[in-house]
Amino acid sequence: MGMQLRTSCCHIHQNSSLIPPSLRSISPAISSLINTHFVRNKALVLERRLGFNQTDGRSIISSKGRRRRAEHGVVASSSNVAAPAPFWDDWKPGKRPAAPSLSDVLWPSAGAFAAMAILGKLDQVLAPKGISMTIAPLGAVSAVLLATPSSPAARKYNMFMAQIGCAAIGVLAFSMFGPGWLARSIALAASIAFMIYTGATHPPAASLPILFIDGAKLHHLNFWFALFPSATGCFLLCLIQEMVLYLKNNFKF
Repeated sequence: MGMQLRTSCCHIHQNSSLIPPSLRSISPAISSLINTHFVRNKALVLERRLGFNQTDGRSIISSKGRRRRAEHGVVASSSNVAAPAPFWDDWKPGKRPAAPSLSDVLWPSAGAFAAMAILGKLDQVLAPKGISMTIAPLGAVSAVLLATPSSPAARKYNMFMAQIGCAAIGVLAFSMFGPGWLARSIALAASIAFMIYTGATHPPAASLPILFIDGAKLHHLNFWFALFPSATGCFLLCLIQEMVLYLKNNFKF
């Protein structure tokens, strides 16, 4: 394309019929100057229309051409754009920077054992009152706090906000719709909406409404269920988490 442009410009320069007759009647020097200026202007117009650079002759897309391509949805491919991951990548184990040490495995496991042992002892004390501290959601909370302490679900705000809010939603759904699939469905949907709206995403809390609706031994707690046993148990688990983190950071092996 660059050779064709230069050939066209030379043809214009050689063909004096393209210059107006009034300009050809002037002296040869001035006529030559006007001829050169005319050809250069003509070449500049052609270069701008075709999108060529006048300085080095390389063909580059002008800003107008890029704008036209963007308007018509034509986007130049780039090697920096990552290809979409295959569907089955989510089914593969994630990459870890290094294998965990023995202490990184032992201390969280020991903390989970201590948590369930303490909750079990509290159950023996509270058994005459018909109250149990060992509930399934606290097992999931232990896994979040001890195995992934830096995850968003392990943040104290997320945990307590979601635990209290979802437990209260479960009590409210049971009082309005009674036991059954409708109360469970509405309570779970409302709990997820509550966590998204407040920005307090804590997955173990989503099981609290279903636990209350299906657990007849918890119905007498009414709205106290929002604080006990879930929120109280989470406070105990937070203390155990601090002990585990201290042991992991100071006693490595």
